[in-house]
Amino acid sequence: MAFRDGPFDQLKVPLAWTAAVAVVIALIASVLMILADRRNDGGAHGYGPVRAGFDAVLAPVNGVLAAPVRWVGGASDYVGSYFNAVDENRRLRRQVAELQPWRDQAIALKNVNARYEAMLGLRTEPPVAMATARSVSESRGPFAHARLLDTGAGQGVRIGNPVINEHGLVGRVVGTTDGVSRMLLVTDVASRVPVLIDRTDARAILTGDGSGNPRLEFVRGVGSIQAGDRVLTSGDGGGVPRGVPIGVAARGIDGSWRVKLFSDRGAIDYVRVMLFEDFGQLVDPEALNAPPLAGLATAPAPDAVQASAIGDAAARRARQADTATTAPATAEAPE
Repeated sequence: MAFRDGPFDQLKVPLAWTAAVAVVIALIASVLMILADRRNDGGAHGYGPVRAGFDAVLAPVNGVLAAPVRWVGGASDYVGSYFNAVDENRRLRRQVAELQPWRDQAIALKNVNARYEAMLGLRTEPPVAMATARSVSESRGPFAHARLLDTGAGQGVRIGNPVINEHGLVGRVVGTTDGVSRMLLVTDVASRVPVLIDRTDARAILTGDGSGNPRLEFVRGVGSIQAGDRVLTSGDGGGVPRGVPIGVAARGIDGSWRVKLFSDRGAIDYVRVMLFEDFGQLVDPEALNAPPLAGLATAPAPDAVQASAIGDAAARRARQADTATTAPATAEAPE
């Protein structure tokens, strides 16, 4: 549709007046720009007030005219920062995706190191040599509750060695090769461990029955166990050192005394094998068989001063003995 066919077909613009108004506005703007651009006020003293007035009038006008420019600049900066933020967000997402496996690996290593530090901090009294091992479950062995350890006779492990984790007793070694051992858990039906009640020093036998809480049997003494009493190894029989923590006593559903194991507080994938066979290995046999006074040396011979002092002491003791024997005879003479 042509312009003349539209709603503005009757609109008529006076070109002459329009051109005149445009010329006048241009002249005024030129004069204002020339006056505002002058920097030398020393030529005419009367020009200062005029210029000051023009500056006062032009300052708001310049601010109004510069506002759209500032708005356009701010909008462009905002748009640019928005697109830059999108690119930065994408880059950060890629970095996070790349670092996620490393984060998971660092957390796993931190947990393993914490477990190792806890186990390395274990101390027995008296000290017993230990070997650290990693355990895996065994499903086809001769026992219902047993695990395999990645350490064996090559590291000094022998049948009967106790196995502990950072919380307490886990089981005992029942088979070993050069590099692998089998550990029988205290919950297996074939497990028997001599224990004592820490509060009363009462003796008992910890018997596994396949459940997670082994039974306490052959308890000595009436009323020697209460719920919550700590159960430790007694060392009876010489198979396990005395004082290794096992758990706390609790009443079972059937009314029997059972033990809540400390080892259940954490996984038993990392354990320590106590290289303990009997109490004889904790001391030096030669020291036990030595004569009682074998460590005493002969006293050196006395010098002249010491010999003189010894002689004087002997003479005094002899005189005192003579005085004691003659005194009764003198007392009986008047009769």
